[in-house]
Amino acid sequence: MTESATDTTPADQLGSGPGRVLVWFYGVFTVAAASRSIVQMIMDFGKAPLAYVLSAIAACVYGFITYSLVRGGEKARRAALVCCAAELLFVLVVGTWTLADASAFPDATVWSDYGMGYLFIPVVLPVLGMLWLRRAKR
Repeated sequence: MTESATDTTPADQLGSGPGRVLVWFYGVFTVAAASRSIVQMIMDFGKAPLAYVLSAIAACVYGFITYSLVRGGEKARRAALVCCAAELLFVLVVGTWTLADASAFPDATVWSDYGMGYLFIPVVLPVLGMLWLRRAKR
């Protein structure tokens, strides 16, 4: 029997096992960040444009990671790994920035105060994602 192009090995299935939990969390955070930023931009963009744009960027990053985990394969794994690292960097930079200069953020972002408004999940999620993606390489 020959292997078809649609057959995948367990390492290709990034969204299986513990990866399903990551897919769920990233999916929820995609919807949450996108909904929040869209409503905020429509209702009062002038109040805190930087915060609202950062929330929209967070939604895009979360959405791409969700897609990559569901898609699977080595290219998707590498792309998701890079995005998780970038997400962690953004959370740390924005989190520190919001603590150092609160006046720059009249309204919160998903990543404000290291994700405190979301139970610190935004700072923990990329770490768990990177651990899973590195493990899935084996």
